[in-house]
Formats: sequence, structure tokens, C-alpha cells
Amino acid sequence: MRHSTLRQLEVFAAIARLGSFTRAAEELHLTQPTVSMQIKKLTEAVGLPLYEQVGKKIYLTDAGRALREFTRELLDHFARFEMTLADMKGLKQGALRLAVVTTAKYFAPRLLGPFCQQYPGIEVSLKVSNRERLLERLAGNEDDLYILGQPPQDMDVRAEPFLENPLVVLAPAAHPLVGHKRIPLARLAEEPFLVREIGSGTRAATERLFGESGLTLKIRMELGSNEAIKQAIVGGLGISVLSRHTLALDAPMGQLAILDVEGFPIVGHWYAAYPTGKQLSVVANTFLDYLKHAPGDVAGVLRCHAAQDECPPLSAAPTRRSASGEKVG
Repeated sequence: MRHSTLRQLEVFAAIARLGSFTRAAEELHLTQPTVSMQIKKLTEAVGLPLYEQVGKKIYLTDAGRALREFTRELLDHFARFEMTLADMKGLKQGALRLAVVTTAKYFAPRLLGPFCQQYPGIEVSLKVSNRERLLERLAGNEDDLYILGQPPQDMDVRAEPFLENPLVVLAPAAHPLVGHKRIPLARLAEEPFLVREIGSGTRAATERLFGESGLTLKIRMELGSNEAIKQAIVGGLGISVLSRHTLALDAPMGQLAILDVEGFPIVGHWYAAYPTGKQLSVVANTFLDYLKHAPGDVAGVLRCHAAQDECPPLSAAPTRRSASGEKVG
């Protein structure tokens, strides 16, 4: 192994990640015979098979999986060293791998815009996943930072809040409850609900609030995306609780209304999380600092574009209840 080259490990890492010699060759701008030769030499150095090929699919062996973890850590160390050198030279260069839950896609790109303008030498990749998949990535330490609404309780992670996340009740604009004040939670429980999949942070916060009052949601439909829920609301299939940030983009114009319900908005926070003990790169630390101390009010970036005339700035939303159900403000 000591005679293996960094290039061989980079080739192996690409194959392990992409599951294909052809795609690895394309990504690394190498010919496929070159990729095959590099892997052959690496396999000989290890002394054990690194993968099995069944049809067109590649499966890592136990030795291959162990080498994948070692290679990932080694390449991460090299990347951090390169970023540290750039920082010493007064530059901010390197890569930032950011993973966010699906709801965060409504604002994450708009936060990244000013950051990338401020640090043009930083290349950012953004992975959008549902909460379950994001937690898998977090457990596997696949990215630099993770943005989510509720940090996992069963994982050893550090989570730093950087932005309020108000959850509101959305209904069709023609719903009979639109315009009513302080709608009792018990009245809302009579309505059919549209919800995200089990494991969704928004769904968990909603069910917790109703459960504290001895109520349960009357779930009509479970949908896999916020866009599908919004369209289902417009179609008259029910009401839902979503982050107000989902109204920042592509909300059906004039077809949705925010209901004034007791206990809402549920005000939680967005968090930037990473595994406890993880050594953040210079670039990751720079982005984390940007989130917490960005010039001006970060929430000012997040306006209700879908209903500008009706929606006040998010930062001005009344605070009635925390995500844990405790009254605040």
C-alpha cells in the first residue's frame, strides 16, 4: 500500500462513488484503459479483491469498503491542507460540500449567492435530500455541513442555529376559515391534512403540537414534496403545515392563504450541523461564520415573493410557540 499513488486512490474513490469505470473515467478525464490499469495496480498492492462485478454493476468487497473509508479520510485531509495553504496566502479557495433538506432548497441557493460573490475561489456543491437521506449522509460524514430544521436526537452532532423557521398553516384561498382570527386547534383538527413522509421534521413538529392538546391529525394524503402539497392544497384536497420559507418561490399566486391558528406559527430554527469531533475545513468554517454573521439580516433575503402584498418580512413574523411547544416572546 505504501507504494500506491494518490492518483490510484483518487481513481478508486471515483469508482466507489459512481459505481462505474466509465463514469469515473469521464469525471477524471482519463481513458477507461488507464482507469483499469490504475485499479489493477492498486488491487495488487492491497493483495485482496476490491470489488466484484455482477453484470454491469460493481459491488465493493469488505476490503474495498475499508479502503473507501480510508481513501475518503485521506483525500479530505489533502483538501483541508490545500485550503489551509490558500488561507495562509490570504485566499479563500477550495470546495464546500453542502447538503440540505428539501425545504431548505427554497432559501439555500439565495444565501449561497452572496457567499460565492464574496469568495469567488470557493466551489460549492449543493445536495438536496429528504430528511431520512440527509441523516444517512450525516452519519456517513459525506459532506462538510448539513442544513436541517431539527437536529437528530440520536446522533452525536453539533448543530448551530442561524435562522428562524416559522411553520404556518396553509389553506386554499377560498377556504371557509380564511379571515377567521385565532382559530382553535381543535377546529383545525377537523380538517383533512396533507403531510410529508414519516421522518419529516415539519410533520413531527406538527404532530407534537397537536398531541400536546390531546388531538390527532386527520391525514388524508401523504406526499413526497412541498410542491406536491401546495398543489394539492390549491386543488382543495386539504390543508397543511409547511415552513413559511416554502412560499419564497413558486407558490401558486393568490391561491394559498395562511390561516391564523392558535399556537401558530410554530417557530423553530434552521441549523447548520456536522458530526461532533469533525475537523471543519477552512472553507466550511468560513461558510458557518457567514451564516451566523452575514452582513445585514439574513432573513431579509427571504421574502414572501409569492404573496408580497400580504406577507410581512419573515423576520417580523409573530413568535408564539417554539418547536418544542413552549410559548416564547
